[in-house]
Amino acid sequence: MMSMLGKDFYGLGIAPKILEILERINFKVPTPIQYKAIPLAIEGKDVIGIAQTGTGKTHAFAIPMVQRLAQKDSIALVLAPTRELAQQIDQAVTGLATPFGLRTACLIGGMPMRPQEEALRRRPQIIIATPGRFIDHMENRNMLLVRVSMLVIDEADRMLDMGFAPQVERILKNMPRQRQTMLFSATMPQEIMQMINAHMKLPVHVEIAPSGTVAEGIEQELYIVKRESKNKLLGKVLAQFHGSTLLFIRTKHNARKIAKAIRDMGYSAAEIHSNRSMAQRREALDGFKSGRYRVLVATDIASRGIDVTKIESVINYDLPEDVENYVHRIGRTGRAGCKGRAISFATPDQSADVKNIEKLIKKQLPIVRHPEIPAEVFDLHAKPAVQVFGRRNTGFAGRRPQNRWVARHSKKY
Repeated sequence: MMSMLGKDFYGLGIAPKILEILERINFKVPTPIQYKAIPLAIEGKDVIGIAQTGTGKTHAFAIPMVQRLAQKDSIALVLAPTRELAQQIDQAVTGLATPFGLRTACLIGGMPMRPQEEALRRRPQIIIATPGRFIDHMENRNMLLVRVSMLVIDEADRMLDMGFAPQVERILKNMPRQRQTMLFSATMPQEIMQMINAHMKLPVHVEIAPSGTVAEGIEQELYIVKRESKNKLLGKVLAQFHGSTLLFIRTKHNARKIAKAIRDMGYSAAEIHSNRSMAQRREALDGFKSGRYRVLVATDIASRGIDVTKIESVINYDLPEDVENYVHRIGRTGRAGCKGRAISFATPDQSADVKNIEKLIKKQLPIVRHPEIPAEVFDLHAKPAVQVFGRRNTGFAGRRPQNRWVARHSKKY
C-alpha cells in the first residue's frame, strides 16, 4: 500500500479505539488519500476523492464513517457498482464497525431477498448496496431513509455514468438533504463532475494523482495482433510469466470459450461474469485468491471488485469498451506497493482506442512483439515501424481520439 512517508494515523482526528483497531490489523501508516480525506470526512465535510486504484480509498471513508456513527444514532449508505465490490467494502467496514456494536447489511443482486430483509429488520447502522437491489428494498419500504446522515458513492465514475445515473438520481431524491456525501474513484471525467456538484454541499476536492493516473509500479506493454492470433499470443505470454493472471475480455459470451482455451493450454482457469451465479462467482474469486486457479477470465464486472494484492499480470485480451476502465483493469495488479505487469492486445484496426487510452493515462503505451508471432500482424502502417520483442517503440499512428464517454450505454454486469 502506498503510504505517506514519515506519517502515521495519529494526528488525523481518529478516535483512540479506532487507532487500536488499525494497529491490530497492521495498518501502520495512511496512504495519501487516507491522510488527506480522513480529517475532512471526520469534520463532516463533503469530499470528492480521486486517487489511483489500490491506494486505500475504502478505509478513507470507512474510518470516518464508523467514528461518526459511533457518536450519532443514524445510518450510513454506501453505493457500489458491482456485487463483488459491495462485498469487499462490507468486509472492510465490518472489521471496523463490529467493536463499536455497529451492524452492517450488504444488499446485492443475485442473492435472496429474505436474508437481506432480516438484516434490515435488525436496524443496521451501515448499509452497503448495489443501486438496483437498494431500490428494490426502498420500494418495499424495508428501511427508513430519513435516518440516513451519510452517503458514500464508491467508484463514482461508473456509478454516475450514463448507465447508472437514473438509479442514483432516484436514490438521491429519497435521501435527506441534510447529509454528508462523499465520492471516491480513480477517474473523474468533467461531465461527471458537473452531475455530482448538484448533489453536494461545497465539496472539498482531494486529488492525489490526476484523474486517470496509473500506479507507478505497473509495467505496461502493448501487442498489436490479428484477432485470430490472440490465443497463440496468449499462450506465449502465459508461458513467459508464471504468476497469477487476471484476463479481461469485453463480452461474457467469450468468457467460457477463452477459459476453456486456457485450460487446454494446461493452465487452471475460472471465469467471472454476469451469466455466473453469485455462488459460482464467489467460488471463482476465492479459487483465484487461494491459487487454485492461475487465470481468472473476467468481464469488467471484476475491474472494480477484486482486491488481491499479488496479481502478477493483468492481460487485456480485449481492450475495454469504455476507456476509463483501462485504469481500473490494470489497477488490479501493482496493488499495495507491489510491482505489476499490464499487457494489452490490440487488433490492427484499434489505433483510435489505443490513442484514447494514451490520452487518459497521459503517456504512450510501449509496443512490443513476440519473436514467434509473424511480423505482419503488427503492421499498422505506423511511423516509426514497430521494433522486435524486447525493444520498444512508443509510436502509434491513428485517427485523432474522440470523446467516447458520451457514447456509453448502460450495461448490467
